[in-house]
Amino acid sequence: MKFLLYNIRYGTGKYLIKRFKHIRGYLGRSEKQIDRIGKFIKRQKPDIVGLVEVDLGSFRMKSKNQAEILSEMTDKNFIYQYKYEENSRYMKFPMVRKQGNALLSNKEIVNHKFHYLDNGMKKLIIEIETNGIVIFLVHLALGGKTRMKQFVQLFSLIEKCEKPMIVAGDFNTLWGTEEIELFMKAGKLKSANLEKKPTFPSWSPKKELDFVLHSENIKINDVKVIKTMLSDHLPILIDFDII
Repeated sequence: MKFLLYNIRYGTGKYLIKRFKHIRGYLGRSEKQIDRIGKFIKRQKPDIVGLVEVDLGSFRMKSKNQAEILSEMTDKNFIYQYKYEENSRYMKFPMVRKQGNALLSNKEIVNHKFHYLDNGMKKLIIEIETNGIVIFLVHLALGGKTRMKQFVQLFSLIEKCEKPMIVAGDFNTLWGTEEIELFMKAGKLKSANLEKKPTFPSWSPKKELDFVLHSENIKINDVKVIKTMLSDHLPILIDFDII
């Protein structure tokens, strides 16, 4: 099987002018770029795709849902969820409330759950089960102390899983990859990216923020951090077997 992880930055592309980077990330139009991203995903031929920072229908997409569009383009089943809980103050803002994450799959998604961690602004965990494997898609907080609290709660979710699993996403390990080591050890997880290739920023990668972690009953045959400028993050593609 193949799994692709990609933070697509709402389809707004990589920012070109440093001082405008945040404005561009939130206000840039996405329709043309999401078409390019869909074609890119299709070329990689993944069985499962984890997508972080997906626009679920804001003005950037003229109310179109990127998860649905990418599902149609790649001929996959899909599941998505909004990043913020219904009662969150962030849901009061029209554009922000349309932000989310998504998973695409060749196989039927037989079960799914949405978890919201107790701490942080970025705290959505999407859990799906498909084809004998469980995927946890994460996007963790920017604040280091908050991430530490999130790792504890994330461990409480994955320790209940008895099936082969992948825990993947943008972990925002801005303090360095060392901050993830205790979580991996406790969860008996390994990183697919053994060479620790950086994934951010895409035009001059220096930080390893995106991870594909896996349980011991998954064998990694190949891993690629793909050079592409479609987002400010680089995607990770793994080829694996369940053993």
